[in-house]
Amino acid sequence: MRRVLSIEKPENPLPVVFDSPHSGHDYPADFNPACPIGELHTAEDMYVDELFAEAPAHRAPFLKALFPRSYIDPNRAADDIDPTLLDGAWPADTYGPINPSRRSDAGIGLIRRLLTPGKPLYNRSLSAAEIMARIDGYYRPYHTALEELLDEAHYNYGQVWHINCHSMPASTATPHKPHSLYLGQPRTLDIVLGDRSGTTCGRNFVHAVRDMFRDMGYNVGVNDPFKGAELIKRYAQPTRGRHSLQIEINKALYMNESTFTKTDNFLALKGDLSNFIAFCTDWAQAQNKTLAAD
Repeated sequence: MRRVLSIEKPENPLPVVFDSPHSGHDYPADFNPACPIGELHTAEDMYVDELFAEAPAHRAPFLKALFPRSYIDPNRAADDIDPTLLDGAWPADTYGPINPSRRSDAGIGLIRRLLTPGKPLYNRSLSAAEIMARIDGYYRPYHTALEELLDEAHYNYGQVWHINCHSMPASTATPHKPHSLYLGQPRTLDIVLGDRSGTTCGRNFVHAVRDMFRDMGYNVGVNDPFKGAELIKRYAQPTRGRHSLQIEINKALYMNESTFTKTDNFLALKGDLSNFIAFCTDWAQAQNKTLAAD
């Protein structure tokens, strides 16, 4: 049976859970995209699983998708299905209704229609049964695994911090509302933190993470241009101690986006991210001591 995910869970885990939903590159045999597999690497958060690989060494569980996001995207709602991909009407009586969002309209819903703007991913239509097989075989197992990790941590500690790990192309790393300029142009961001405008994570933690990265010399944005999507929206409830934070890393910091190869800065960035992981676990331990004293 095909493995669809990987979980590294240390002994005596702390209430910090990392997940990488978009770094998978195990392409299923039934995918059959219209473009070469090599081109699909542009849709991957390539090497993000390696960048955050030290999480278990800091007693933080790490969940990774092994399948590619271009096959099915765990960071979308399960009903965000693009009707223009279908080979007929969606059988709502059998599978329930679909609810395409603006992401499906843009070709990047649960099942991608476009690899990049104007570049179709398929030269065929997909059946409802094919889509449901991907949901049941890949999407749901990933969400079940993440939910179990978060629920266990919350049960054991009363709080949990979920760090949802991504990378962004350099071309998308410009804020919509820039706070500073470089040579007359908005400064490209190195890191973007997303908490869906303050709704998925305690603001004190978000600000502490922002300041930590800035102290290391990174240009950091919050909720601009990325706020976070399904994976932090679904599992967060800060008022009950369930915190979810998305982190986007500029690919130009660690890889050549044309050749898909690591640059000389890869190990330095990985070291800084290891420090970030330690920061998160230290934060969680300090907060739990405070909770225990209440």
